[in-house]
Amino acid sequence: MDGTFVRTDVTVEDDVAALFSAAYDTYGSVDVAFNNAGISPPDDDSILDTGLDAWWRVQQVNLTSVFLCCKTVIPYMQRQGKGSIINTASFVAVMGAATSQISYSASKGGVLSMSRELGVQFAREGIRVNALCPGPVNTPLLQELFASDPARAARRLVHVPLGRFAQPEEIAAAVAFLASDDSSFMTASTFLVDGGISGAYVTPE
Repeated sequence: MDGTFVRTDVTVEDDVAALFSAAYDTYGSVDVAFNNAGISPPDDDSILDTGLDAWWRVQQVNLTSVFLCCKTVIPYMQRQGKGSIINTASFVAVMGAATSQISYSASKGGVLSMSRELGVQFAREGIRVNALCPGPVNTPLLQELFASDPARAARRLVHVPLGRFAQPEEIAAAVAFLASDDSSFMTASTFLVDGGISGAYVTPE
């Protein structure tokens, strides 16, 4: 597959600037930004057990990186009069969980709120900003959770009405939709792709 790879620490402002500069210099425009970096380390747990180091590390990767990427890419999109930004939040941004990851949840709530505000602020300039809110996705991170704590993983799975976790390709299809002109009348949106979790009171037996 053709493409350009730019090694980037998305928590470092100069790295982010170099990333979007390389994209613009290579392709002549920056039409889409998909801001998807995120971590969920085991030391991010209940508020009673999570230390400040864990709190700040998650905030930096999950929330500050989105701030830096949006701040850097929006001027490119302003000059060309169009663009689509997709920021990965999470279904936990709209729900509470007793199995808490306090910094992760707070960071994703921040991504959701920031995306909504930017979507409104820059709408008249042709720039759309939407928050993608996936449910649990069958990725190595989730597989590690299954391996290390099957009971905790099973407790999460029971709340998914569709009875399974998402496949990465299903989330990629949602990103492609939000990036495309098919979603041209969508901005400041909370786009849930969560298998029905956020709409469920009880799930089928």
